[in-house]
Amino acid sequence: MLPLVDHHCHGVLRRDPDDAAFEAFLTESDAPAANGTSFFDTQLGFAVRRWCPPLLGLEPHCPPGRYLARRRELGAEEANRLLLSSTGIGTYLVDTGLPGDLTTPDELARLGGADAREIVRLEHLAERTGDKERDPDKFLAVLDDAIGAAAGTAAGFKSVVGYRYGLDFAPEPPGGAELRAATAAWLSGGAGRITDPVLLRHLLWSAAGTGLPLQIHTGFGDPDLRLHRCDPLLLTDFIRAVRPTGCRLILLHGYPYHRAAGYLAHVYPHVYADVGLSLGHTGTRATAVLAEFLELAPFGKLLFSTDAYGLAELYVVGARLYRDALDQLLNGWTGSGAWSEADADRVAALVSAGNAERVYGG
Repeated sequence: MLPLVDHHCHGVLRRDPDDAAFEAFLTESDAPAANGTSFFDTQLGFAVRRWCPPLLGLEPHCPPGRYLARRRELGAEEANRLLLSSTGIGTYLVDTGLPGDLTTPDELARLGGADAREIVRLEHLAERTGDKERDPDKFLAVLDDAIGAAAGTAAGFKSVVGYRYGLDFAPEPPGGAELRAATAAWLSGGAGRITDPVLLRHLLWSAAGTGLPLQIHTGFGDPDLRLHRCDPLLLTDFIRAVRPTGCRLILLHGYPYHRAAGYLAHVYPHVYADVGLSLGHTGTRATAVLAEFLELAPFGKLLFSTDAYGLAELYVVGARLYRDALDQLLNGWTGSGAWSEADADRVAALVSAGNAERVYGG
């Protein structure tokens, strides 16, 4: 089995979810399924029912109720262990900025029999700092120290500026007076969730200055974002501006703008594209979507991830759909004589693990 580095993922639930909570992880919607429908009736839901039941001793495609009953019978820890250990993921780079009773990177690694490192979510770090320090000047100093300290241990940083504002922000770093005024306004308003584009830009530029890779959410997600403002092409001026810092930018997800992400990785040496989330949600269409990623993105600039969150099943599906899609594409290209088998094997190893190992280092 081809080793995988999952360069963008999250913890899984420590306790068994009820049926409705489980189903909520199968969608980017923040609402229950419409009356008379189910989120199991999606590409992702069908993929879970195909690949996960055999790992828990059931037949493929078994009804959701039977699968969830078996999951509860085993208990969360054992189900998580069985599912995660099947994926062939050797390293998890875990974004720890999401809420919920989720496993830590170390717990995830233990369950999956793998290694793990942390990806620090910038907005979460700043909001935790704001909870403790309400003087603007002291906050900015403490935040700078916190980002520096995180850079000493983390594999990289992540921003959800696309959720909080959009990717059409001013590309340059904010000036001192502008930053202090925005910070004072945010803190005097009770801190909380950061949506001010000045503060968000400061976080991006602060992370870029550390030299660590910076992941940026692009493309689809839950209704908290506005999809038309998450097109990665909106980052073009920021991409150009940040290049002298040496920061490597990883454009997460991308769908339905994944071809645009591939273009940006093609033309800018410090930009990389990620296949995570897109493949799991497109299910049987994952081969077509992966082919579109591979149209223009250089093969050394594309990285595997699952973006799994909450359910170990999402790791299973993300890894399986990726492997199957990659095999179908490469077998077709080598079978036609367009690619040599040696080149196909080399590209598979790069996208699956080698590129992440190079970008994030040890």
